[in-house]
Amino acid sequence: MYRIVTVCTGNICRSPMAEIMLTTAFGDAGLADDVAIDSAGTTGWEAGNAIDRRAAAKLTSLSLVSTDHRARQFEASWYSERDLILALDVDHYAELRRDAPDNSSRGKVRMLREFDPAVAGTDIAGLGIYDPWFGDDTDFDTTFTLIAGAVPGVVQFVLEELAREETTG
Repeated sequence: MYRIVTVCTGNICRSPMAEIMLTTAFGDAGLADDVAIDSAGTTGWEAGNAIDRRAAAKLTSLSLVSTDHRARQFEASWYSERDLILALDVDHYAELRRDAPDNSSRGKVRMLREFDPAVAGTDIAGLGIYDPWFGDDTDFDTTFTLIAGAVPGVVQFVLEELAREETTG
């Protein structure tokens, strides 16, 4: 099982949207039994809370279900338990890399938008997805669009990783 965690600040907007969108994409690719996606926040500020109502409304408008989501904080043990740690903004990326226990763990931390071909070659500092919590519905639309741009690249990356693991045994 290939394990991915998406990470934002409170785990009520960006990271659960990314989790649900990636889960759907991997299911559509026939990989639901091979890839598991979850999400977390760098903080415990929202622990136990449901997804933001605006994020839920955006997902629901596209027939994506988010009713079971409950926010939680990233745990240090996940550095060894996850294969890919996807940060949604540059501050999450910096914090996750700083807190990683070793180089191998640090190497698992990537920016989600690194996988969007539309921004290929962009410096890490330009790949963040700003927090829509402070905005309105259009900010959640933008967040969805930015995440959606990276989803196919993440699926392709994981397919290549799974194929590499299969050939190397």
